[in-house]
Amino acid sequence: MEGETAVQIPPSDEMNSLSVEASSSSPPQMTPEERFRIVRSVGEECIQEDELLNLLTKKPQPICYDGFEPSGRMHIAQGVMKTINVNKMISAGCKVKIWVADWFAQLNNKMGGDLRKIQTVGRYLIEIWKAAGMDLNGVEFIWSSEEINSRASEYWPLVMDIARRNKLPRIMRCVQIMGRNDQEELSAASIFYPCMQCADIFFLKADICQLGMDQRKVNVLAREYCDDIKRKNKPIILSHHMLPGLQQGQEKMSKSDPSSSIFMEDEEADVNLKIKKAYCPPKIVQGNPCLEYIKFIIFPWFNEFKVERSAANGGDKTYTSHEELIADYAEEKLHPSDLKPALSKALNKILQVFSYLYEFFRDQLLDIAQPYPTCLHFN
Repeated sequence: MEGETAVQIPPSDEMNSLSVEASSSSPPQMTPEERFRIVRSVGEECIQEDELLNLLTKKPQPICYDGFEPSGRMHIAQGVMKTINVNKMISAGCKVKIWVADWFAQLNNKMGGDLRKIQTVGRYLIEIWKAAGMDLNGVEFIWSSEEINSRASEYWPLVMDIARRNKLPRIMRCVQIMGRNDQEELSAASIFYPCMQCADIFFLKADICQLGMDQRKVNVLAREYCDDIKRKNKPIILSHHMLPGLQQGQEKMSKSDPSSSIFMEDEEADVNLKIKKAYCPPKIVQGNPCLEYIKFIIFPWFNEFKVERSAANGGDKTYTSHEELIADYAEEKLHPSDLKPALSKALNKILQVFSYLYEFFRDQLLDIAQPYPTCLHFN
């Protein structure tokens, strides 16, 4: 990627550099059941499991759809958890199409609706995934603006048909996918957006929708649309877990609240302070964000969790399973005062590789951040 200061709509040659063809078949040594266990482990919920097993039995390389709005800073769940999940899907023989939803970010008024700025952020986020070790042999990054324009005669009739077949209240129930609720004062884009996202699933010929639980409603809308048009093969919904915010009572991380999550360009001092202030009561396992970070980020990344502590507090210990960690924490054999520094150290070890990326994009990102401080909070 060139380090120019002005980034235009990605032309075809640049798009090709971001799009890498996946391998043509699934790993031959895996049975359908083994592939199913890997794919199923990605999702907190699967609709429906029997359909997923049938798909993996009959199709060597299913198409998995994921997508994102280039709308600001990337938190660690989007950067690391997505990489882990995408690599799992690829290891089970799937091809992953990642929809770079620049037009959707514009509809959602991110970056003030400035497409150039949105695409700058999009390029930065893609580079983060590359640096995180995402398996590019099985991933294709597709920019929505370019793909929709190139296949407009296919896309817009599909969007119109979805809109025609659904009542307005059904579409409005999906506004959660935009990070909004139906009590807000919404623009007309709130009607376009769910119809378009539903269409994306069929436009990309997806067999599996691998998005977060917060996108569940529009994925269900796609299955309902299949009923309307008498389509037998419905997209399978594989919804991954949403990491909570770091503060008590925060169901999910928020880009508008920097203290609620760890971001991919956070410096060591930022991570240490955020984890130090994070909600982590002794012996309490449920609703404990620090334990969730360890389960969904640290263990998948390192396959272990190292705690350094004094002999008086039990001495150093390396946990190799989340169950063992939870048992010790619930019995107060592991205290927050020892867990938090260990968590901070592990997170900083993951994040150290991404500092050079932020420096590379720094001038472009600061140019974006200054007019829109509530959207982007780079230091």
